[in-house]
Amino acid sequence: MHHIPIHLTRWAALLLFFAAMLWPAGDPVIGTWQLNVRKSRFLPGPAFKSETRTYEEQKDGVKVTIHTVNGKGREVTSIYLTTPDGQQHVVSGAGGPADSVGLKRINEFTAESTLMHAGKEIAKTTRVLDPQGKTMTITYKGLDPEGSPVDYTLVFERVE
Repeated sequence: MHHIPIHLTRWAALLLFFAAMLWPAGDPVIGTWQLNVRKSRFLPGPAFKSETRTYEEQKDGVKVTIHTVNGKGREVTSIYLTTPDGQQHVVSGAGGPADSVGLKRINEFTAESTLMHAGKEIAKTTRVLDPQGKTMTITYKGLDPEGSPVDYTLVFERVE
């Protein structure tokens, strides 16, 4: 029977401890994000007054809560649970353009979404996080809640 020297066991345990600390935990989008209106682009406009996005890890996917105050002062809240498999998931809340969202994860930092309303595609989005996890950029091309075409580049900063 072989015995492993105690100092090697301690080094191995220490190495595993630090490796676990450095390993990325879960989806890097998890957390709360605040729109930086000045860095964002809104075509045709007007710019949103604010938007906060919260991504929460759940047993069955990621719960997304979006609270927007648009350029006209109208508040819109959308809530949905999504998985990165491209399948459409129901959106609840009032005033948003989509009644379902399907998300497809491209890589650790990039995801694409298709937004649907009454079975028809109304928008495509691409979400990109910077590798440090401090900034998130979402491009949105499609229709706003009133059905008008829009092209947005939304820049968010992590709050927590």
